[in-house]
Amino acid sequence: MYETYYGLSAKPFQLRPDPHFFFGSKGHKRAMAYLEYGMSQGEGFIVITGEVGAGKTTLVRNLLNKIPLDQIVAAHIVNTSLDPEDTLRMVVSSFGLPYEGASKAELLNRLEQFLRSVDRQGKRALLLIDEAQNLNARTVEELRMLSNFQTDDRSLLQTFLLGQPEFRTTLHSPGMQQLRQRVIASYHLGPMDAQETRAYIEHRLATVGWQGDPAFDEGAHAAIFAYSGGIPRKTNTLMDRVLLMGYLEEMHAFTEADISEVVRDISEEFELPEGAGIDDPAGSAAMAQHELRTMDTRGGERRASVELLDERMMRLEKSIVSVLSILKKIVATPQGAATQHMDNQE
Repeated sequence: MYETYYGLSAKPFQLRPDPHFFFGSKGHKRAMAYLEYGMSQGEGFIVITGEVGAGKTTLVRNLLNKIPLDQIVAAHIVNTSLDPEDTLRMVVSSFGLPYEGASKAELLNRLEQFLRSVDRQGKRALLLIDEAQNLNARTVEELRMLSNFQTDDRSLLQTFLLGQPEFRTTLHSPGMQQLRQRVIASYHLGPMDAQETRAYIEHRLATVGWQGDPAFDEGAHAAIFAYSGGIPRKTNTLMDRVLLMGYLEEMHAFTEADISEVVRDISEEFELPEGAGIDDPAGSAAMAQHELRTMDTRGGERRASVELLDERMMRLEKSIVSVLSILKKIVATPQGAATQHMDNQE
């Protein structure tokens, strides 16, 4: 693949979150500071929101890598499209406790006993909830109730909630007053600016051994930012395709025109076939609504979907490279030799 062609040790722009590539933009540093502040307080809720692909999960994994295991017992939940009782089971399971066949009262008792055991060991329990925008009000209230597990002087469980901006709508709904009173810090993670986006790209390339090959001029970086809007995941998607094109076309420098060509290719791949949705607008609208409902109910599965897409892209790259190799051999075959081969067949 293009990693070998450019002398890189690994793919620098894979879609799955990887704390190894963590880049501390101004927004990400501030969000991490909020999370670390929250940990130092040892109580209450910390809320971090951000757009799709802004890097919230990478923040969490970077935080988990920093957590002192001799002081904090952490559980991370990413599947949040659950009702309150199933969410409770998920919490219990994430802390490594048995949950099958237990009633709600039994689950709460097991969790409380576990939290008190952690406290007796001089440790704290931390619960991290990803994709929090999928939590309904009843489930959020269930999580708030878990914060009632306390000793005389401290809380036994602290919770971090990370989600898309719409989670703030849930948080500010009339029935969430008690939860809002327990939020000790809240931060919205916005996109990177143009300068940070360039630094982000160069950071990820340098992490896998980049020595300036390939090169990107000012126009190329401007085009990358114009497409991605400073969203890390969109930047990764574009840059992966750019490097693949560079490998296939044997390029070592990219201009604005090169980036624009890849952007057009990506845009065309997501265009509807000609005439789609025109003959049956009602059916198309229904399908669109179905897709929106599906997206709403599958937030917890996004992580697996992203990783599956990454794997599919790798398989696609291999297929393209194989076809390219065959085409190069055909083009390199002398015409005379090809003609002689045809005469022999006759």
